[in-house]
Amino acid sequence: MSARKCVVTFAVVLISLVATAKSASADWMLTPFVGWNFGGAANTQFVDFADEFEQKANFGASLTWMGAGVIGLEVDFGYTPNFFENTTGQGDFEFGDSNATTLMGNVVIGVPIGGQHGLGFRPFGVAGLGMIKTRVGTVDDFFHIDSTDLGFNVGAGALFFFSDGFGVRGDVRYFRSLQDEELNDDFEFRLAAFRYWRASIGATFRF
Repeated sequence: MSARKCVVTFAVVLISLVATAKSASADWMLTPFVGWNFGGAANTQFVDFADEFEQKANFGASLTWMGAGVIGLEVDFGYTPNFFENTTGQGDFEFGDSNATTLMGNVVIGVPIGGQHGLGFRPFGVAGLGMIKTRVGTVDDFFHIDSTDLGFNVGAGALFFFSDGFGVRGDVRYFRSLQDEELNDDFEFRLAAFRYWRASIGATFRF
């Protein structure tokens, strides 16, 4: 199975599960967030980026469905402008254009301590698959990389609710791309070199 088919299949399953969920016992949560990336590394056949990534600000949003129990589903979008650029005055991409975009479909496991209404606390773990898109280019586009790959993320965090409808979420997640070793449609993936951590905090609106 190709990377594109994997992502499409996973998305269809995720949407189907959400569509069949019982709304009476469910929480929907929208979390716009800001944060930063750290601990990144990647190698390409042209340039060695290993351990050279700077911490960069990122932003995005997550839409989460949580049932009455502890299992939920999430769609998470993140974007980091200037992801590869070096601001110290050294490096190939000081004046270039680069970014990283992630779109993940995740399973969430979190225990609602204090219930699903009013003041509450929910520690959670999250993991899933999706798309990791990276772009690197110089000003004159003499050197250019534009890649979209299958990837995964795994992490943990906590939600703090101050009322029925408002709270704060903080979490840390690890992202890594996967490389298809087969040129045909066979499912044959291995861990790729591109990886980083993301720490974020955001306001959560529960409805």
